Amino acid sequence: MSDYTAVITGGNKGIGADLAQRLLEQGYTVVSIARHAPDFTHERLEHVACDLLDPAAVEAAAKQIAGRHEVTHLVHNAGVIWPNLVEEAKPEDITGLAQLHLGSALTLLQAFLPAMKKRQFGRVMFNSSRAALGAATRTAYGASKAGMIGMARTWALELAKHGITVNVVAPGPILTDNFWGIVPKGSEQEADLAKRIPVGRLGRADDVSRAFLFFCDPQNGFVTGQTLYVCGGASVGTLAI
Repeated sequence: MSDYTAVITGGNKGIGADLAQRLLEQGYTVVSIARHAPDFTHERLEHVACDLLDPAAVEAAAKQIAGRHEVTHLVHNAGVIWPNLVEEAKPEDITGLAQLHLGSALTLLQAFLPAMKKRQFGRVMFNSSRAALGAATRTAYGASKAGMIGMARTWALELAKHGITVNVVAPGPILTDNFWGIVPKGSEQEADLAKRIPVGRLGRADDVSRAFLFFCDPQNGFVTGQTLYVCGGASVGTLAI
């Protein structure tokens, strides 16, 4: 068993669940923060029920976890899309996703930082999106996901002297519930989108997990403030969904 504890927001399904299981296999203790529990169990897996859209709930969860664990890894993976064309987009969409994608990450990191600084080691990661580069119907989503990149770069500069790295993984279209909430599963739209990805297929959760595992690795302390697009080449050009 390793001496590392990873907190994963949205560790109950999709990319978060895949990463959680891979870290458990490596001996990590894993704490998933989500509204619902994972559909798998493990002696080193803990679930903390929390709605990340609620600042007070996030603060309480963060305090609870920091009181029980010396957190070494924070992976802010949870997210929702809320798609709207600009004519239908609302300011509260931006406010809500800013709390989910940015504010909750800040609250969690602040709770875990004392232990990371004392240990002089930490790994902080964001699950952003290729949509940070722009995508139709993504006003609030694209803005908040782009904000992750700016915030991560700022934290990387501030925390480097403490042995804490901060990096971003930015997936393209990945076959998860979030994707199928926009594109019908098994549809012609899904098949057409796959054809337009340069590598000729849509991504899988494990494609993204492997990128996170690189940033998680305690040996990879010379990489910080970076964004890795895991998108089959879609970030090189434009891609409309």
